[in-house]
Amino acid sequence: MFEDRESLMSSPKEQREEDEFQALYGRGAPLTPAEVADVLAGFDRPWWVVGGWAIEAATGYLREHEDTDISLLACDLPALVAHLAGDWHVWNNVGGVLHPLGGQWQSVDDPGSQLWVRKDACSAWVLDIPLTPDREGRWSNKRNPEHAADLDDVTFIAADGIRYLNPEIVMSYKAALNRPKDTSDLTATLTVLPPSRRAWLRAAVAHQDPQHPCARKRLTRPPPAGFGVDRGPQPGMVGRRPRDCPTGGYLFH
Repeated sequence: MFEDRESLMSSPKEQREEDEFQALYGRGAPLTPAEVADVLAGFDRPWWVVGGWAIEAATGYLREHEDTDISLLACDLPALVAHLAGDWHVWNNVGGVLHPLGGQWQSVDDPGSQLWVRKDACSAWVLDIPLTPDREGRWSNKRNPEHAADLDDVTFIAADGIRYLNPEIVMSYKAALNRPKDTSDLTATLTVLPPSRRAWLRAAVAHQDPQHPCARKRLTRPPPAGFGVDRGPQPGMVGRRPRDCPTGGYLFH
């Protein structure tokens, strides 16, 4: 499955930070989205994959993934903890401070915080769940609280039957990080976004940081004809890397 994936290159600083993180919190061994779907089989609340895996599902761009992130509405947290009880331990991470959920901790103080999941204290972390604050049961944008929507309007169901966050929203979350892998993900994403969604991405980034390059510059070259998110990855694009994609060198000015 991973033989043709583009490798992630870590700088000495990034590797040192990763080593320090694992020494403090423990190692990670992330599940794939398909494995997450197996774990959540029978869970009757909506959940969706975010981050790099969502970009892969929308674009076909294959790269290594350091972790697997999913999300769900904060109001559905108790149902998730109940579903995983007995097989998995769910921990709430608020600013690096962890406590287990269940027992005396039935809820979280911050509906925008993260959950970490593992089997037990001797096992690796397998899943990261950044919660999505809900507004009366609707999805809300963590970067822009004024943006609320029905879940079907901000996610899509891929050919594998799994729900993923729309790639333009993923990239709006990634904009502030600006890591090498985010640059590659952006290249792949621009290849599939129709003009309206590229415009939305630019506006969303501008809302967060008006000085961000994606906010101040305009995409000048359109994506290949007929290649939009609503139709999924273009035939022949699945498995190809950004350098192989027919972006023609997207330009900003």
